[in-house]
Amino acid sequence: MALVGTPAAAFIRPPQVARTLAFEHLHTGERLVAPYLIRGRLDADGLGRLDYILRDWRTGEVVRIDRRLYALLDALRQRLRTDAPFQIISGYRAPKTNAMLRAASSGVAKRSYHTRAMAIDIVVPNRATEQVRDAALALRRGGVGYYPSSGFVHVDVGPVRRW
Repeated sequence: MALVGTPAAAFIRPPQVARTLAFEHLHTGERLVAPYLIRGRLDADGLGRLDYILRDWRTGEVVRIDRRLYALLDALRQRLRTDAPFQIISGYRAPKTNAMLRAASSGVAKRSYHTRAMAIDIVVPNRATEQVRDAALALRRGGVGYYPSSGFVHVDVGPVRRW
């Protein structure tokens, strides 16, 4: 059924010029808004800045974050209908850091996706933790861990699973 008098241009969506992510690191106080994709191409400068803010803040080690994680976070942001920065609890973790955290808590996985640069623990301002969990689960793009007593959600780009 065609809509009479409606210009065809109304149905054509121009490609988004830039896909950006905003972060606030709760341990370092750093804030960042940077593109990861511009006109359909990965943006090396923006990705480098994003990789840096997700570094292991304890050791200073910076690694290449799995690019699928940025796409997942962008989809999550859109699903939650927010432009608020993701508040970072934990991004990349060096194996040494993960071992230290594991020794202090039974809730840290030995082969954590954080050590593979494929995971992030986040808080989304103005969204309940269960809203963030439900939105992440609906995307079905990886693992989703729900930590209501700590007030954050873990998302990763490993196999689809939940805990």
